[in-house]
Amino acid sequence: MNDSIVVTGIGVVCSIGTNVRECFSSLKNERAGIEPIQYLNTVHKERFKLGEVKRSNEELVAMLGLSHNDADKYSRTALLAMLAGREAMQMAEASNGAMRTGVVSSTTVGGMDVTEQKYLKQADHSYLQTHPCGDSTRQLAHFIGATGYYTTLNTACSSGTNALIHGVRLLRHGIVDRVVVGGVDALTMFTLNGFNSLMILDTEHCKPFDKNRKGLNLAEGAGYLVLEKEQDANHFLCKVPGFANANDAYHQTASSPEGNGAFSSMSQALEMSGLSTDDIDYVNVHGTGTNNNDLSEGVALNRLFGKGKVPQFSSTKAYTGHTLAAAAGIEAVFSVLAIQNDIIYPNLNFEEAIEDLELIPNTKVLEGKGVNNVMSNSFGFGGNNSTVIFSK
Repeated sequence: MNDSIVVTGIGVVCSIGTNVRECFSSLKNERAGIEPIQYLNTVHKERFKLGEVKRSNEELVAMLGLSHNDADKYSRTALLAMLAGREAMQMAEASNGAMRTGVVSSTTVGGMDVTEQKYLKQADHSYLQTHPCGDSTRQLAHFIGATGYYTTLNTACSSGTNALIHGVRLLRHGIVDRVVVGGVDALTMFTLNGFNSLMILDTEHCKPFDKNRKGLNLAEGAGYLVLEKEQDANHFLCKVPGFANANDAYHQTASSPEGNGAFSSMSQALEMSGLSTDDIDYVNVHGTGTNNNDLSEGVALNRLFGKGKVPQFSSTKAYTGHTLAAAAGIEAVFSVLAIQNDIIYPNLNFEEAIEDLELIPNTKVLEGKGVNNVMSNSFGFGGNNSTVIFSK
């Protein structure tokens, strides 16, 4: 691991903002984006609250400067990816056409938002071109001019971190000079119905790491980072010293009660970084608000850091909702912002600690505490557990 990897740009769109500035303002001022359903066409409109991006597809098309006549060429997934990816590239000042730029993007639903609206109503099947998961990656790559390499990953809710890991390896093997990594997902009826069938949705605002948590709030968004080797970067926001992916193979959807997968990814990422547990200033936990996830992750945190020694931690999903494949990308952006601004975000809606864990997340905005190293966790169905560490 001789080549130091740095973050040179970030871009984000989610329920609390359509760019980095808006999202950081919401985080700092404790404004959550989970609200009654406005855009998704679903029979559950009166039942659930979602973390929707507060823009229609037509508004997203206009924000991107695309022709209104071409709107049907893009799924909502692709539009969100293009918006966040463009911002990340602009921040990275990525104008050097000689640099080979790659894209590693992740998504779980692809263009299903278009398909489920049209497959019963439209004789022309041209809309099917937007259905595959790879379509949003292709659209993003073409939009930002990243033609060096692009690929799509799907490891459920850990996808964005695994995209980052793949991107780092591309850089270190000299396949690209710069790489855009992260994830995107749009809300769909399929997703909402599927999670409802698992009985892990909260009808009110989710309460991560709270004793009385009842489930997650589904959401949508996109988060991307531009990575480069430090020696090639004109400037950078922070470093990426460590990461890991592990799989506990415990269950199709549940995490192991011992937190084996989470412990493995966190400990391996820490080992790669060369840091100790005492060096971690803040943990952006996966923290979905479901009974199983928070308990398992809490057990793993106590195993790694020691009971009573866990650093400041919080789940920003109480702000954004759970954005599935986009979650790791969005939370990576939030982690970079925490380092840049020396800020630790509150775990909204927390009231009472989970019994036996003795873990109390941070519940207010903390500024000026010296945030040098942030650990960000992202765990997915199928036992996919990923952790990344960002350093000042």
